[in-house]
Amino acid sequence: MIRTAQLCKRYGSFPAVDDLNLHVQPGEIYGFLGPNGAGKTTTLLMILGITRPTSGRVEVLGQPFDGSSFALRRRMGVVAEDAWQYDEMTAWEYLSFFGGLYRVEKPGPAIQSLMERLDLWERRQVLVGGYSRGMRQKLNLCRALLHGPEVLILDEPVSGLDPHGIRQVRELLVEENRCGRTILLSSHILSEIEQTAHRVGIIAGGRLLAEDSVAGLAARLGSGQRIEVEFQHSPPDLRQQVAGLPFVLDVTEQTPNRWLVTTPTGEDQRPALARFLAGQGVLVIGMRALERSLEETFVTITDAAVRSWVEQ
Repeated sequence: MIRTAQLCKRYGSFPAVDDLNLHVQPGEIYGFLGPNGAGKTTTLLMILGITRPTSGRVEVLGQPFDGSSFALRRRMGVVAEDAWQYDEMTAWEYLSFFGGLYRVEKPGPAIQSLMERLDLWERRQVLVGGYSRGMRQKLNLCRALLHGPEVLILDEPVSGLDPHGIRQVRELLVEENRCGRTILLSSHILSEIEQTAHRVGIIAGGRLLAEDSVAGLAARLGSGQRIEVEFQHSPPDLRQQVAGLPFVLDVTEQTPNRWLVTTPTGEDQRPALARFLAGQGVLVIGMRALERSLEETFVTITDAAVRSWVEQ
């Protein structure tokens, strides 16, 4: 649905994007992540045809795309983090204008539906210039969806939103994806990517470092199973005893009565750990396996890449 092949963008000798091969599959939500300056926005601008690549190519909907084809642009919806808007128009006029631009037949019902879903309908006659930042971002999403695009390209779509607004946008994107929309989503709010994306690509230094599902990326790190254990009390030397067990890699004390025990990936060691603690007279209140979060995975992968570049 969206594909880049050996995509590069250089500014002088600086490689903002370096030999990037990206493939967003039809019908998926793809989370595009990277630290500040990683090349995310430059990549999105090249995909949209706004910035010309130094080399490589971009395909959208199976066709080469450089931004010049209006027929292809009509099949795409875009939300930028700081998109310019017509402040002197009301929200209704603004969306009606874009409905006409994208040749939407009778756009009124679609405008009303989108504005109602994002709690903007009661403000439809308010000038866009009077909208808050979060309301503007919701309006951007209404504009991007108004013409029923097949592909959505979203750069920080929940920027400026409160938690309620973030949930509204998340639910709307999931619903649109279920209707067949392909979504390329870049965001610094990793919890949103974690809850919505089917696959994630992590970029740093203009290079694609890793690409997989959230669970797949965590599994690649091979850091073992993490077990959170909470108990009522413990003998003074219990931590040393647990750390010395053959199936334990590490013990981290979160609080005096709650520890994080890391065991090798593979067999679930919770039964063995529970038996050992019971044998020591420890009353276990709770025990659960923790999944590695996307934030932890992201930090680990990008930090490892930075160390590698420094050592070169």
